[in-house]
Amino acid sequence: MYNNNEPLLPNINFPSDLRKLSVDQLPQVCSELRQFIIDELSHNPGHLGASLGTIEITVALHYVFSTPYDRIVWDVGHQAYGHKILTGRRERFCTNRKYKGLSGYPNPEESEYDSFISGHASNSISVGLGMSVASLLSENDKDRQVIAVIGDGALSGGLAFEGLNNASTNPNNLLIILNDNHIAIDPIKGGMSQYLLSITTSKTYNRIRYELYRSLRKMGLINEQGKAKIQRITNSIKATLARQNNVFEGMNIRYFGPIDGHDVKDMVRILKDIKDFKGPKVVHCITKKGKGYKPAEEFATVWHAPGMFDKATGKRIIKRDGKNPPLFQDVFGHTLLELARENDKIVGITPAMPSGCSLNIMMQEMPDRCFDVGIAEGHAVTFSAGLAKEGKIPFCNVYSSFMQRAYDNVIHDIAILNLPVILCLDRAGIVGADGATHHGAFDLAYLRCIPNMTLASPFDESELRNLMYTAQKEAKGLFAIRYPRGSGYLVDWETPMQEVEIGTGRCLKEGTNLAVLTLGPIGNAAAKAIARAEMERGKSIAHYDMRFVKPLDEKLLHHIATSFQKIITIEDGVIQGGFGSAVLEFMADNGYTPSIKRIGLPDHFVEHGMPAELYHEIGIDEEGIYKHIIEF
Repeated sequence: MYNNNEPLLPNINFPSDLRKLSVDQLPQVCSELRQFIIDELSHNPGHLGASLGTIEITVALHYVFSTPYDRIVWDVGHQAYGHKILTGRRERFCTNRKYKGLSGYPNPEESEYDSFISGHASNSISVGLGMSVASLLSENDKDRQVIAVIGDGALSGGLAFEGLNNASTNPNNLLIILNDNHIAIDPIKGGMSQYLLSITTSKTYNRIRYELYRSLRKMGLINEQGKAKIQRITNSIKATLARQNNVFEGMNIRYFGPIDGHDVKDMVRILKDIKDFKGPKVVHCITKKGKGYKPAEEFATVWHAPGMFDKATGKRIIKRDGKNPPLFQDVFGHTLLELARENDKIVGITPAMPSGCSLNIMMQEMPDRCFDVGIAEGHAVTFSAGLAKEGKIPFCNVYSSFMQRAYDNVIHDIAILNLPVILCLDRAGIVGADGATHHGAFDLAYLRCIPNMTLASPFDESELRNLMYTAQKEAKGLFAIRYPRGSGYLVDWETPMQEVEIGTGRCLKEGTNLAVLTLGPIGNAAAKAIARAEMERGKSIAHYDMRFVKPLDEKLLHHIATSFQKIITIEDGVIQGGFGSAVLEFMADNGYTPSIKRIGLPDHFVEHGMPAELYHEIGIDEEGIYKHIIEF
């Protein structure tokens, strides 16, 4: 037994160590765990607020359930830092989100305690349901418990509702922990959030109902098949008395709560009481994002992922100043507001990322023309289609990786009708510490095959402004603009906007030996590599900024094909089916036979790390491009 006067966390290497403690010692564990996360993230940035809010839930789950045999499926890995620390990774947590270090999200390849990967939101209920059903179908694992922890806004996603719907009908014993902190990165929008704010229930009601059911079953007056009937009757009585329907119980999912998600001892008691209940269950926990650190509690959006900070004062350490180029995101936000002032048809849409994508800049001045639809990318796209159908010009800003979730909506609801929707694909290409689940690797490949699509990427901030201006001025169909996360290249970026002829590239530099074709901001690294190759190797290299993947500038490509025998294409996306593939197709279709080398993201999922580290690893930084040029 541990000495109560000594720290407990250093002796907890795995949940089995946690379970040796008494329940009365768990608050101390929570306090130490919370302080450990604050200490570490103050100098090694990560997702602070969400993990501070789930400390007690995490400790209670690992204390009550036999992990890793019992499965915990985390929805949104932002919540899972405490889980990582308690499951054998405390000593390595200093490498969290660093190159070759721990992932910022649960990943089964990293630990057996990580039941499933969770970089995108809203999948935990569906995954957990599948695991629970699989356990019931197994001869050896029928007693396995499966817990889905959903929160941080993830219940606004459509997949979560699909999972709930299916859980209400398939035989399963899934336990859903609803971590209700009323916020994602920004405050949650939508009816479900308001419903959860108002839902009430008797703390003794569920226990009384279960005891009644158990007594009737022992007396032989009811069997398992009759359980649903009893639930429907009692749910109706409860709804009448409370003057409120419970959406979970309406689907025959047992509901417990709301309870204080920061009372670890009460959490343990409740979980022990219900862990053996048959059928799907929801425990509704009220938590506070950033719990235990005042700045994070008061300003949850800022402290979702605050970067480095002084833990004593709560002052964030921000190294940027006015002399640095702006973020592409901020250029988007300011430019959109500028355009919206001139064009009253423009509206802005984002799925739960107004501060991340900088739509909040327009929101502050024009709140009635901006819409945060919650974590619902498919709905964001189709909602934009409806707006466009009635004459508006929607700028729908979705992170590239998350746009994958709305692919059918793009095709069915926008492209077929050729509606004027402008998709702004933020975080395109390598994004860094969030890793494989967040890299915007595939958008070029999966979008360029869609009819009625215009697909472009700006070389720099000035070109981003020009493309946004062009998209709203033309307003004739689906127009997608992809750009990366982070800083651009121009300090003086607020240039007058000019219309760009759709489907045209431009020659940045003439040459005779080799043509380098780039798409988007990666062209800036290519320009430096070209200059170095010319200076050190005496080569004459032409550089073309193609700007558009669809439509391609065929006039320019005809010129390049007849002028050069060697061509290099460079893109910040997968080379299978992307920009380079489009150039190859053009050459083949027109009977040209130059030697072409494609440079882009490799055919495997790129890990996490600083963007510079990852670009270097895959060979598309200045050094890598230089080597490709001189070897070709």
